[in-house]
Amino acid sequence: MHTTFYAAPAVLVLALAGCTHKASVSDQPAALPTGNQPVALDPADFTADITHPYWPMTAGTRWTYREVDEEGNTLTTTVIATGTTRKLANGITARVVRDTVRSAGTILEDTVDWYAQDRAGNLWYLGEDTAEFENGTVTSRAGSFEAGVDGALPGVILPAAPASGMRYRQEYYRGHAEDNGEILSSGEIAEVPHGLFRDAVLTKDTNPLEPNALEYKFYARGVGPVLTLDVAGGTGREELVTVDRAPAAAGTGPLGRPHP
Repeated sequence: MHTTFYAAPAVLVLALAGCTHKASVSDQPAALPTGNQPVALDPADFTADITHPYWPMTAGTRWTYREVDEEGNTLTTTVIATGTTRKLANGITARVVRDTVRSAGTILEDTVDWYAQDRAGNLWYLGEDTAEFENGTVTSRAGSFEAGVDGALPGVILPAAPASGMRYRQEYYRGHAEDNGEILSSGEIAEVPHGLFRDAVLTKDTNPLEPNALEYKFYARGVGPVLTLDVAGGTGREELVTVDRAPAAAGTGPLGRPHP
């Protein structure tokens, strides 16, 4: 969350200071987008078959996480890389990933996310359709966006070869979704119910819309996110419990009614 698809680096064009710059092998690391920096991406350079070493999203993979919130309630989050793809407004075909949060079996939040991987191996985030629920009724759709619609821009979730100091935006939809990421390390240790993982990538995730919030996230090679820590703006610890194969229809269905 694969086939050998790529041989050449991604072509990433940045519109900066009124001019157009074509990314090359030598400047590709610097081409990671930041802030509201426009990008022009060629859909032919992307695939929905995601093989990123720190989050391979093989269709049918299911990650189950556990978190205890500030009120002491146990939350269960299920993330499923579905077998479904979607062509988005910017022309890129993305993997559909379902992310559902439950408390005592009741859905609190349900989200459809869209991811794709470029030729260089960078993992991109292209938007989400999300809803929060209370007593089975939608109370908020805040944060929903699609790259290419109403000025929304795609971002990077993980660079192809994460290295300390890399900074990038994860998403940008002004006033709604402005998450940023930074690689702090690629040699961390994280222990969760699913196991002990070494040489994990550690990211620092921030959001200017929530300036007092700070989140650390650990990605394990061959697995994906294994541990998320709220170090400011909350006290959450979300840890990976299991990784398994989901039934073929799992993760499909309308928001609030995902197939198990």
